[in-house]
Amino acid sequence: MSVLLYLVGVFVVIAVLLWSHIRMPGNMPKNIPTVPIYISLMGLWSDMGQVDIYNKWLREPLEKYGAVRIWFAGRWNVLVTRPEYITDMFRNEDLYAKAGSQKKIPWSVIASLVGDNIINSHGETWKNYTAIMKPGLQKTQFDSKPILAQSRKFVNVLLKAQEDVGHNSGVLVNPIIQRFAISAMGQSFLDIDFKCLEDPNTRINELQNIIKRTIFKPLYFNFPILDKYPYIFTSRRRAFAIMHEFENLLDELVRTRPNKLNRKEPLAPQDELVVHMLERALEEGKITKEAYLANLKITFLTAHENTQQLMNSMFWQFGHDLTFQEKLRAEVLATGVTEPTPEVLNKLPYLTAVICELLRVYPPVSQLINRVTLEPANLGGNISIPKGTWVGWNAPGVHSDPAAWGPTAREFIPERWGDKPEDIMAKYRKETVRGRFIAFNSHSRKCLGQGYALLELKMCLFELVRRVKWTIDPGYKMKLTSGGILAPLGVKVRFEELDTGRISEKTL
Repeated sequence: MSVLLYLVGVFVVIAVLLWSHIRMPGNMPKNIPTVPIYISLMGLWSDMGQVDIYNKWLREPLEKYGAVRIWFAGRWNVLVTRPEYITDMFRNEDLYAKAGSQKKIPWSVIASLVGDNIINSHGETWKNYTAIMKPGLQKTQFDSKPILAQSRKFVNVLLKAQEDVGHNSGVLVNPIIQRFAISAMGQSFLDIDFKCLEDPNTRINELQNIIKRTIFKPLYFNFPILDKYPYIFTSRRRAFAIMHEFENLLDELVRTRPNKLNRKEPLAPQDELVVHMLERALEEGKITKEAYLANLKITFLTAHENTQQLMNSMFWQFGHDLTFQEKLRAEVLATGVTEPTPEVLNKLPYLTAVICELLRVYPPVSQLINRVTLEPANLGGNISIPKGTWVGWNAPGVHSDPAAWGPTAREFIPERWGDKPEDIMAKYRKETVRGRFIAFNSHSRKCLGQGYALLELKMCLFELVRRVKWTIDPGYKMKLTSGGILAPLGVKVRFEELDTGRISEKTL
């Protein structure tokens, strides 16, 4: 009897503790609906894709009210999709302050990975990081030659992979895309070729696979408080060790990179990359070693991850409906160019339009709740939000709302952007400012690396359609990620080399 009473007592204590943890604060907004907590926890028992989850449970309340209360990262938050609410949030940085995991859950595995960096910092700290890094992230003229060289290697690796599996089987593209994205990012921002396309077993590449599996585990993603107890949850102890290994390895590789050790003359200012700016800031005492490492890591992570996932979506979209691929190939081949420059790429309207539409339909960063109210707020003049509440947005919801994009909002139609490059980019900027297109955020905190991302995507897609044709493996069934980054999972593609794309050994 005493044992039974003890077990009942333990159960009651656990239930009370759990209820106190998941109970919604009484001062949360009253005039918006609540998404049941089990929807946020579905990843624990279901493999539904996040778009399916959104369509089934979130679309209706968000399109009606523009915002909902939702459980995310261990707390109740306000999630927004109505453009006027989003622009209010983005324009008022001093009220809805940027703050990431280092503020929300500083004890967590993800906080140990990203630290305090240019993306999630606020106020004078953010201004300091921006002054240091912006010239390298927002260059008006990126050197496109390394991107072209890596794109060519990428196509070669894809063709070799197809040869290895045979023409009747598909190639799993995501691992190869990751190797390309890391290599191109390294040369463009960190002054190093990580050689991931040459060697898939480089430790820096292997660590990315482990990190991505670790960060998005549903149990710890929804209950990050468990990260406080790595002595109980041994998998979290290993997770912390992996984050530290990545930090130490990246620091060592950058510190001992050949370009740095062999350089005999100072770089011209226009040739400096982000890493040179961070190193100088560290030497001059403008940032601490901790801040230097955090910004080094966030540059590595974001400058390859978003491109990687959008390219997964691109292979799916263009591989299951060849109309888009064929139209783009016709535009590319009509140039007669085999050595594309940014000037050539930026004059191609359909290439520009398909990338904008990919970003609209498949925004890699699908949901982000990384702003906190510093004072009581009245979002859009309609939703009263107490101080200390976390607020964020859902990009697929914004981008697929018929109120913003019309009855074809959920269809892939590149032509909606226009037929002239200047008109397409004007619409891109206009919709961003209006809060209807948020693939790269907006206003003062817009992504400083979006120019590079667009150039990299254009260059790689130009080389792909020029040299290969691809179709989705008949055995592949489309499934989107269940949370975090948005992309198709496990895409398998069949590649066919085109005569028009053969290049000589001398060119390679």
